[in-house]
Amino acid sequence: MDLKNICTEMVEAARETALFILGESKKFDKRSVESKGLNNFVSYVDRGAEEMLVEKLGTIIPEAGFITEEGTSEKRGIRWSWVIDPLDGTTNFMHGLHPYAISIGLTDNGEVVAGVIYEVSGNEIFTAWENGGAWLNGAPIKVSDTDKLSRSLVATGFPYSKFERLPGYMECLIHFLKHSHGVRRLGSASVDLAYVACGIFDAFYEYDLHLWDIAAGMLIVREAGGMVSDFAGNMNNLTGEEIIATNMNIWPETVEIVSNFMLKE
Repeated sequence: MDLKNICTEMVEAARETALFILGESKKFDKRSVESKGLNNFVSYVDRGAEEMLVEKLGTIIPEAGFITEEGTSEKRGIRWSWVIDPLDGTTNFMHGLHPYAISIGLTDNGEVVAGVIYEVSGNEIFTAWENGGAWLNGAPIKVSDTDKLSRSLVATGFPYSKFERLPGYMECLIHFLKHSHGVRRLGSASVDLAYVACGIFDAFYEYDLHLWDIAAGMLIVREAGGMVSDFAGNMNNLTGEEIIATNMNIWPETVEIVSNFMLKE
């Protein structure tokens, strides 16, 4: 399987879908939004974009299954699976705020081997394939070389459910506010990960995500020379329930701080 060529086809699928999303953004009506749960929204744009991606990706590897946010395909693959978030940052999109992105990961027996994140408004296309490095619009990217969290710009995502973990999260957030260059919250986890990969952010942490939020991004960070784990430092079988992404220099310090606040008894 030529993963580089597959990644190129993934980009084309994302590019065509991005045109649909941009076109709908000019006439989008917030009244069309539905709620899937507390602060968890979906629109016809999410579903339409996902249907387009399922159709286009289905021609690349016909035997592959799908793991999708909106559930537009129930096909399951034995070896290969596409992991799709058609519009990561729906709340941003519905309010006319950037960024929002398309995220596509390809798994081989559960391991992500190719990933594309298309930040739609900025036309930023992040790509990676296994052992092929990480790329932004065709140019190679690397994580930052910052060696201390005190010199870092940290990204996070505010919780929108599971508020029982909020006290520890707020303590952690306060620590980073006091002991870093600042904290940013963009509203799109896939973009946060992409920006770690290209060195804009030095660290990112969040909880209560899903595989479709992180599949492409965690591969892109790793191929850019970074580290991805859960709050305890485990790097395998990540689902998005907990995630830390940093460069190699500050990963131990980040894990220590986040685990102290988020995993305490």
